[in-house]
Formats: sequence, structure tokens, C-alpha cells
Amino acid sequence: MLLSIALGVGLAAAVGLRVFLPLLVLSVAGYSGRIELAESFAWLATLPALVMLAVAALIEILAYYVPGLDNLLDALATPAAVLAGTVAAAAVMTELPPIVKWTTAVIAGGGAAGLTQGITSLLRAKSTVTTGGLGNPVIATGELGGSLLLSVLAFAAPVFALGIVLVLVLLAVKLLRRLLLRR
Repeated sequence: MLLSIALGVGLAAAVGLRVFLPLLVLSVAGYSGRIELAESFAWLATLPALVMLAVAALIEILAYYVPGLDNLLDALATPAAVLAGTVAAAAVMTELPPIVKWTTAVIAGGGAAGLTQGITSLLRAKSTVTTGGLGNPVIATGELGGSLLLSVLAFAAPVFALGIVLVLVLLAVKLLRRLLLRR
């Protein structure tokens, strides 16, 4: 039960970096039979879902390298990340009663995705201001690598991935505190 929560939160945090890539990893794991998804999320383990998520992930990855579009995507990705993080978390929490599953998915999954997305949006905005957007591809590459690494790590070592998410939360609190104290 705890491993499924750790897996769900790890995937949700990865969704905050890239919305579709962790869902693609989840779809591949479900399609290949490496993980059993909750019954209402079995559609994620189908070939059409896998193809759709692969196309969406590719478009999203490429779009973050287009100046200006990357900042627009951040505004759109924030609510999408919270929703997708909730879905990713709920899809893998197969052993929990529905009320516990959905409460955990919304709070921990959606919260982790929203927090991660918020941090990266702040970093990209700061990069846009300080470098005129020239530093944004570096951030996009870091997000891509982080999303893929955290997604795979969530399956390979869920508790370790959860530990990384907790460290990210602590760093986010520290960053926000620093930003608020400057103002």
C-alpha cells in the first residue's frame, strides 16, 4: 500500500516537470504488464493511449524549446499538471479504499505535481527575465531529464523517488521563503 502511494507521488511530481512524459511511462508500464493499474484507469494500458501519449509527449518536449511558447505553456501546464498528477497517482493506488485513494491522489499527487510545476515556472520566468529567454532551453532540458529520471525511478525505487520529492518540497519552501523575504 505504501509503495503504491510512493509510486503515485513520484509519478505526480514528475508530471509537474512534463505533463505527458510520466503518463507515457505509466502507459508503457501498464501496456507491457509491468504494473497493474486501477480498473478505471485500464485505458492507460492500451495501445491507442500509448500512441496518443507518445505523440503528446513529443509535442510537449519540442514546444518547450520554442522561445515565448515555453512561458505560455507554463501557464497552461499548471492546471493540467495538477489534474494529470492526480490521475497518475490514482491510477497506481490499486489497494486503497476509494476515499483514501482519491484524497491521497488529490492532495499528495495533485499537490506534488502543482508544486513541481510552480517551481519550474518560477525558474523559467526568472531565466526569461535574466537571460532574455536564452537560458530557457537549459531549464527545458533539465525538466525533461528530471521528469524521465523521476518517472523511471518511481517504478524502480518508489521510496527513493518519494524521498527526492520530499527534498524538492523542502527546497521549494526554502526558495519561496527567500523570494518572499526579498519583497
